[in-house]
Amino acid sequence: MADLSTAFGGLRLPNPVIAASCEYTMTEPGILACLDAGAGAVVAKSINESPAAAKQLDIADYLLLDHDLHAVPWTSAHGTETLFNRSGLAQTTLEEWVAMLERCQRHASATGSAVIGSVTVASAEGAARLAAAMAEVVPAIEVNVGAPHGREAAAVRQITEAEGVAHYTRTVRAAVDCPLIVKLPGQAGDIVAMARAAAGNGADAVCLTGRFNGFVPNLDTWDPELGSWGAIGGPWALPISLYWISKCFGTVPALIGTNGARDGLDVARFLLSGARAVEMASLLLTNGAPALADTISQLDAYLDRHGVTHLDEVIGAAARRAKGYHEIDPIIPPVRPWLDN
Repeated sequence: MADLSTAFGGLRLPNPVIAASCEYTMTEPGILACLDAGAGAVVAKSINESPAAAKQLDIADYLLLDHDLHAVPWTSAHGTETLFNRSGLAQTTLEEWVAMLERCQRHASATGSAVIGSVTVASAEGAARLAAAMAEVVPAIEVNVGAPHGREAAAVRQITEAEGVAHYTRTVRAAVDCPLIVKLPGQAGDIVAMARAAAGNGADAVCLTGRFNGFVPNLDTWDPELGSWGAIGGPWALPISLYWISKCFGTVPALIGTNGARDGLDVARFLLSGARAVEMASLLLTNGAPALADTISQLDAYLDRHGVTHLDEVIGAAARRAKGYHEIDPIIPPVRPWLDN
């Protein structure tokens, strides 16, 4: 059996499967369920200092789509669907939220796991203040500068340039001493430069990638699904997320993968691409916390089949073997079946 433990910035987790910040981790029962399922860590639902961001939850809507972009009932979900949604932040006072995080972290400590506080940014100063309050009771903080809703909602910001990432990271780092994760968007000018900016200004780990902005017309009604633009991610996003993980591998202290993973084999793909841990959200929403236990078991079985004794043996293995196009030897005969017929 492989040693599944992983670490970054002094934070050690029993395994690399992390319950991501989402509606499932907005409540104490949800967080505890993820911990009891064996999650290496749980990122609590994000908060920020803007009352308008909390009110956004009042108009939140969630839709599952199949590969043809047709709606799938939640009761028929298999965990492989695309999630298209409008989301909001936790609706609670900071004092109540911190007290809840403290209770959950006590539960996590008993299993060697961790609860991670999350801030989806509005102002850098506000993010720092909230991070400092949560860092009093949890062992790590995630700052999400890549929330896709930041392109549509004034109460949330999406930072897409390295200079802005540096500013937010530096400001929060000055306020907290614990391990700091910076989560980046999936749509930006130079994601590698943004990852370096986060690491260069105090991030212990960089999380890639946030979901994408999307728009889906309903072919029957001609109305937009959800009535608006939204955030979208699904299994189809996995190769894109793996691309950025592999391109950032070796340039920052540690990487955390997200967006596209639906099972233990997908977690293995993230590890091989360079991630030290993987955050999962959509699977939680469709299949619940028990799916995390299944994911960990599948990952463990995969590593056992390959004779792996510790995660360090696989982290970045595929990224190290990747060749630039200029390094590829000519393929003879070329694989071009459409020209050979």
